[in-house]
Amino acid sequence: MQSFDTVVIGAGAAGLFCAGVAGQLGLKVLLVDHSEKVAEKVRIAGGGRCNFTNRDLDPRAPHKHFLGENPNFCRSALSRYTPQDFIALVQKHAIPFHEKHKGQLFGDRSSEDFIRMLLAECEAGGVTRWQPCKVENIRESASSPHGTDAYRYEIDSDRGVVQARHVVIATGGLSIPKIGATDFGYRVARQFGLRVVEPRPALVPLTFDGEAWAPYAQLAGLALPVVIETGTKKQRMAFQEDLLFTHRGLSGPAVLQISSYWRSGESIRLNLAPEAGLIEALAQAKVSSRKLLVNELAAIVPSRLAEAWVQQDAAWQRPVADTSDKALAALAARLVQWELVPTGSEGYKKAEVTAGGVDTRDLSSQCLESKQPGLYFIGEVVDVTGWLGGYNFQWAWASGHACAQAMAQAQA
Repeated sequence: MQSFDTVVIGAGAAGLFCAGVAGQLGLKVLLVDHSEKVAEKVRIAGGGRCNFTNRDLDPRAPHKHFLGENPNFCRSALSRYTPQDFIALVQKHAIPFHEKHKGQLFGDRSSEDFIRMLLAECEAGGVTRWQPCKVENIRESASSPHGTDAYRYEIDSDRGVVQARHVVIATGGLSIPKIGATDFGYRVARQFGLRVVEPRPALVPLTFDGEAWAPYAQLAGLALPVVIETGTKKQRMAFQEDLLFTHRGLSGPAVLQISSYWRSGESIRLNLAPEAGLIEALAQAKVSSRKLLVNELAAIVPSRLAEAWVQQDAAWQRPVADTSDKALAALAARLVQWELVPTGSEGYKKAEVTAGGVDTRDLSSQCLESKQPGLYFIGEVVDVTGWLGGYNFQWAWASGHACAQAMAQAQA
């Protein structure tokens, strides 16, 4: 039986980073993953360039950019390993990057740069990697008394049995099963009596009833800036981002963001012309133009959208000068306050992340250790979900770093 100070299960962003830091802090680390390839989410992130963090993250107010049953849970880890800390690591490895939009940082070349960086950090820490390697069972060791130096756990794998003082679960959530996502982390949590907040797809396109959506399916591929919101009063959430029409519904950054807050049966509300001053523009056109209303509208919103909209009411299919004030007001109201109820989402196959996960009430915010001594949970498997734009990767780095530091201190 081989022995390690730490076994990290899951070679995604959080697992790779945690293993590398722990190894460099002097721990003997084994990193295990059931897939042949590491960090598949890193590989596909940001269109293949990896949106690796966000400069706008404020660790003093994590509720601004993170959600979960307790959004403030991530404050401690995020404040101790900041975007600037990870940027320094990227610069150390001479990876060129740029800021794209709203603090989002992307690599200039390829996500492979960041995967090579994480693997290099693991190598620098002397991390042993087993891939592919399936973990079949985790159990408390019956042969060693519990203490700082005890081997608390035995792990059955298809490469043999190993024992470890610490076990780190970094297996992510259920999103994108085709790259290996499973419910392993939740099963381990429940095995040891930890609570799990019901997982759900997040940062995911929304879908609509096929017949009702038919008039808008023709707009597939059309993108435009919008304001999107859901919820009411204290639960209201809104974003100003780009919207993308699809054959089945709506996608784009605006919808991905709002999807994390939307709940089944609730409506979403869209302003399709947030910068236009639509009512005033149409009123002015009525007194100064002989064009068809659709042509005037096409000067304000994309022409395909204008054409699809005016087809919905005969009162809008005439010259703007001949259109009644009531019809113009109705058109403007529908464009700036379009309310619709999604029937669902594209699910885990298209979700960028999984919301919900291991309940933070059963984890230490300081070190990510669970109520089960020596068992840690980091990254996406935890009930911490960030906005689109690099926030989830920063949580992976910060939670992995906090965990590695704590394990090293426990061994000291």
